[in-house]
Amino acid sequence: MLSIVVIDDEPKARETIINILGLGTANVSVIGEAGDVESGFEIINRLKPDVVLLDINLPDGTGFDLLKKFDKILFKIIFITAHEEYAVRAFKFSALDYILKPVTAGNLFQAIERANTTKQKEDTEVKLSAFLSNLNKIKKIVLKTAESIHIINIKEIVRCEADVNYTTFYLVNGEKLFVSRPLKGYSEMLKSMGFYRTHQSHLVNLDHISRYDKMDGGHLVMIDESIVPVSSRKKEELFKLFERM
Repeated sequence: MLSIVVIDDEPKARETIINILGLGTANVSVIGEAGDVESGFEIINRLKPDVVLLDINLPDGTGFDLLKKFDKILFKIIFITAHEEYAVRAFKFSALDYILKPVTAGNLFQAIERANTTKQKEDTEVKLSAFLSNLNKIKKIVLKTAESIHIINIKEIVRCEADVNYTTFYLVNGEKLFVSRPLKGYSEMLKSMGFYRTHQSHLVNLDHISRYDKMDGGHLVMIDESIVPVSSRKKEELFKLFERM
């Protein structure tokens, strides 16, 4: 059973979350609640929950101020945030879990399920570091491989290649990172960051294109000399991008 602490400055918001959790499953137990940084810090230290549902904006600081008080974060975190496009993008790039206000049963139980199936707690500090560096301008992305959690500068990604439900990232230093997540999600995240999907299985960083060769139906050559196909329906749009570069 997952033990949960809810930290939100709005009593009604806490009540709603606790009621939803109480109605939904016998596998979770709300063991405490708090409305600010200081009381939140005290209750987490005292009760040692598995999961903390943490509001961003609190009366005496932010959820991040609360987390900075811990020498080591040994609990899983699900952030609660009002909808703000840029902050949500930063959460996605940093691989931190979040739910939007107003909290719904569907979003809450999905987040709880992810917390329940996530094995590692120790990666929280790594993800938080990436998130904080992304708040002003998206610069980094968290990529989780089977062996490690990597914080990668987006400009260092040459291209991404799909393999069913997996994606391989090719970096400027020649490193390859194999991530168990489909290319589609990364395509949505990176399309506003100078990336273009040339093919169902290929996403490229436009800054790292070396040339376009017309032979054999046409393909891109990247700065690492890798060859990337361009689907026929993508060629016209790609050429327009070249004209604007």
